[in-house]
Amino acid sequence: MESKTGPDPILLTLFANRFMSVAEAMGRSLQQTSISTNIKERLDFSCALFAPDGDLVANAPFIPIHLGSMSFAVKYQMNLYGKELKDGDVLMTNSPHAGGSHLPDITIITPVFDTESNEIIFFTASRGHHADIGGILPGSMPPTSVNIFEEGAEIVSFKIVDNGLFDQKGLYEYMVDKPAQYPGSSGCRNIKDVESDLKAQIAANYKGVQLIRAIVADYSLKTVQKYMFHIRENAESSVRNLLRDVVKRTGSNVLTSVDYLDDGSPIKLMVEIDEAAGTGCEVRGNLNSPISVVHSAVIYCMRAMLDVDIPLNAGCLVPLDSAQNPAKSLLSPSRTAAVCGGNVLTSQRIVDVVLKAFHACAASQGCTNNLTFGTGGKNKDGVAVAGWGYYETIAGGSGAGPGWHGTSGVHTHITNTRIGDVEILERRYPVLLHRFGLRPESGGDGIWHGGDGVIREFEVTHGLQVSILSERRTRAPYGMEGGESAMMGRNTWIKQRRKEDGDLLEFEDQGPRHVNIGGKATVFMGKGDRLLIETPGGGGWGDPTNEVAYTLAHQPVWEVRGSFAERAAAQASF
Repeated sequence: MESKTGPDPILLTLFANRFMSVAEAMGRSLQQTSISTNIKERLDFSCALFAPDGDLVANAPFIPIHLGSMSFAVKYQMNLYGKELKDGDVLMTNSPHAGGSHLPDITIITPVFDTESNEIIFFTASRGHHADIGGILPGSMPPTSVNIFEEGAEIVSFKIVDNGLFDQKGLYEYMVDKPAQYPGSSGCRNIKDVESDLKAQIAANYKGVQLIRAIVADYSLKTVQKYMFHIRENAESSVRNLLRDVVKRTGSNVLTSVDYLDDGSPIKLMVEIDEAAGTGCEVRGNLNSPISVVHSAVIYCMRAMLDVDIPLNAGCLVPLDSAQNPAKSLLSPSRTAAVCGGNVLTSQRIVDVVLKAFHACAASQGCTNNLTFGTGGKNKDGVAVAGWGYYETIAGGSGAGPGWHGTSGVHTHITNTRIGDVEILERRYPVLLHRFGLRPESGGDGIWHGGDGVIREFEVTHGLQVSILSERRTRAPYGMEGGESAMMGRNTWIKQRRKEDGDLLEFEDQGPRHVNIGGKATVFMGKGDRLLIETPGGGGWGDPTNEVAYTLAHQPVWEVRGSFAERAAAQASF
């Protein structure tokens, strides 16, 4: 039912939740049928539903950096195949050039055909982070990469399922053979795990196809697609209202902010509303950010600042269609630029810059503290050796805002993953975890205090190549409105002395060496070596010397408990 003034509000809410439930069911299927630590335990994946034109319709609360960029991947494949797709086809891609984020994030796309007209009526898609896809280092997140070929297998488009038939031979060619052709790079070090997880993604997509067809059967295709567009229009209207409120609150329609990466590269935003200007040029390292990732960060910020309950979808970006990225900048890099750090680090800085421009909150940790380790790949003689890779992101502090304290020990903004469980980590991999807890007083002080970062220290039980890709090691997360900055992060290699490593044992103290390896490094750690990672906190909000306001903000707060709170927490933890 639809009135002359617009869609039925009850049906609008119903369809919004039905579409979200499809993505949630896809996510449950993927988690239950996958086998890797990254997807099954860390939940580093996203599932979403897309319109026939490729626009994002709805998603479950998965990984924000995936959800905004997956639309680019769907649209790229649509333009590439046109009307050649048929029922039973499934596409695979991970190239930043084709709407990907970084190479370990592999997207599986399935068209949904109408059973009567045989026309595409929706797309279902899932994106998962796979722990190793080849490249110069185990884990496929090399902190030293300078071009995309060093980061592993790049797949612009591959029909992994053709008319219902799984192409295993083609998968091996893309994942194992082709990456190994680049000097110094290896193919996927654990293709069996990757293949199994990709099959889980395909199955999750098919679950979504079945559920979409069930909704169409209940309400008719015409009604379903009508409300699909109404949901996007509702999101667009909500963002426009947000922008109008910002103009009223600030008294200006021009907002500006700037922040910097650890290497000094500026990321500058001028909102008129909306233009990015003054951003630094493309960098030689891997902090370049594909345009799809930039849009993911922006759409996340718009949704996060709304105080209405709507699905994250393409409508959030319609009012910002005039947003421009400077050409040849690190936010619009060239085709072969290295990008693995742009997805996980530069994106965090984009979020900080946008929220700073809107005066929404202080800076969060601004980092995902990407840790990888493993074995295998090409040896010194160029011979491929079987191995494996492990990847995790590590929590930090979130920034405080006007009326709330930052949260301690949490994954912030564009990442929404879990960390590897201690029991699973020690059971499956040759490491021992010595410390994992909050980093006291690392959050910035203020009327509202920034969240604290964490300390994570592990020991390797035999030789491993260990890499860390992190930010906020030279520039602290800032406070706002007089709030203080948080502590910067630090990565320390606690190295046992060995004669074969050049340590002069007879002239020096026999205790281990403590070496600050910086924000981006890869080292070969021997048996008994440890890596101590101290993550940044979040910035504070408000001048802490304002004693009256400070006292009021730090009074004990009653927390909701009982069945309703437990149910909400259980839903959020999914």
